[in-house]
Amino acid sequence: MVIGEHGEVLEGRSVERIVRAIRGATTASANTREAIEDAVVELLDVLESKNPLNPGHIVSVTFSVTPDLDAVFPAAIARQRSSLQAVPLLDVQQMMVKGSLPKCIRLLMTINALDSDPPVHHVYLRQAKTLRPDLQG
Repeated sequence: MVIGEHGEVLEGRSVERIVRAIRGATTASANTREAIEDAVVELLDVLESKNPLNPGHIVSVTFSVTPDLDAVFPAAIARQRSSLQAVPLLDVQQMMVKGSLPKCIRLLMTINALDSDPPVHHVYLRQAKTLRPDLQG
């Protein structure tokens, strides 16, 4: 039996589920709870506006932050969204590379999608736009 996106039974129809990943990044203006919260909320808002996300299809979300951000866990901010309350969230520290972008918050969201779903849109905001100039414009 094949189950559709909204729980309907799709007898006789071939529907393939695939795993997709959505990337995103932004920067915080300062190492404060407020600045990090503003950045994470904006990142999630834009990511959700550009991608048709069904909360039941989100497998997990990993946030990484540069070592200069330690005022709050991005996952604690994301957990406040009803759509992410049942999703496994993880925070990790980004590898330190000399000359890398400071105060950067990165996101990797893994989703289960239908093979017929539209392609995902990666989101790079604020100073993080420099990480993927090929996706701008």
